[in-house]
Amino acid sequence: MKNARRIWLSIHLYLGLSIGAVLVLLGLTGSILVFYLDIDQILNPQMEPTSVPYEMPAQQDILDALQQAHPTRTDPWRIEQPMHTDWPIMARYYTPIESVGKNFAPLMMTVDPITLEVTSSRLWGDYAMTWIYDLHYSLLLDKPGKIAIGIIGLISLISFISGIWLWWPGRAGLKQALKPQLRSGKARLNYDLHVLSGSYGVLLLLILSLTGAALALPDETAMLVKPFSPLTSAPKIALDHGESADRITADQAVEIANNRFPDAELRWVETPGLNNQKAWRIALYQEGEPSRRFPRTQVWIDPVSGEILGLRDTKQDTGGDVLMHWLHPLHNGEVFGMTGRILVFIAGLLPLILFLTGLIRWLQKRRARRLVTSRHTA
Repeated sequence: MKNARRIWLSIHLYLGLSIGAVLVLLGLTGSILVFYLDIDQILNPQMEPTSVPYEMPAQQDILDALQQAHPTRTDPWRIEQPMHTDWPIMARYYTPIESVGKNFAPLMMTVDPITLEVTSSRLWGDYAMTWIYDLHYSLLLDKPGKIAIGIIGLISLISFISGIWLWWPGRAGLKQALKPQLRSGKARLNYDLHVLSGSYGVLLLLILSLTGAALALPDETAMLVKPFSPLTSAPKIALDHGESADRITADQAVEIANNRFPDAELRWVETPGLNNQKAWRIALYQEGEPSRRFPRTQVWIDPVSGEILGLRDTKQDTGGDVLMHWLHPLHNGEVFGMTGRILVFIAGLLPLILFLTGLIRWLQKRRARRLVTSRHTA
């Protein structure tokens, strides 16, 4: 038993020293990202709507405003409906020529819902909040960084589990061990901070590490899920309409999707592009989906004929689909509303406390060993 404890103590120590700083970075950036859209608007007040509340303009009017601002961008736009009545309309253009060669760097724009004026036009990664997002998601190293984040997330599970194993007081002593009390004395106070932070936060930390690793390694995660449950993929749609003056408008496409899902809330409108090379893709939120901002109920519509080419009803999802859809809203706390977001924000601060208190305790013990050794030598 003593040997096993010594081994686990070494594992816990060296994992903490080796990946602890990275976990601190991921935790702090993750806490910021819980509210990154709110912070971005505070940093850029020019994006705020002219007046609130407001009535949403027609989707086609929004698209016309985007194309008028960027007439040479002929590929599809993706228009997001505001989550709150004081948010602007946001849109993305995924294929800007300025981002050629990058894995993900769309042009991000905001539109005033009252005047339909473009109030911001920025490339992803060129402004503070998206730079922090890339730092958290890939360490600014693109795909290799994502793989590294996934591996670190899996390794951190071992660190957290080993910490709980070392601390575990048994059922009889669990109630006493969980009492939120801090003893006097630097060494005891530091130890109590480390133990209480880990024991109270371990469940959140395990969830964040596991979901973070799964999001960073989506293909590998899907490979693990598929043997137990099939996963629904987006329909493969090939179109060759070319430019057509007879294509349906954005609002007609939304109406077709709403007729299919009358009780759903419109969230995203993805356009076919000026050359109609893609279908309209309308994303809708149905009650019960884990993410309102990124729902998985979707309808694909032919841009010329208005025919429904494919659809996805999340109420028909497999168990594997449900698992995959929960990863992101569970990781950022969205699935549990503001309470979940606050819990994730707090959890992001725990790696800093655990790393500092763990480092201090290691230095204290090393100093004590050296003192004993020097006394024996003397």
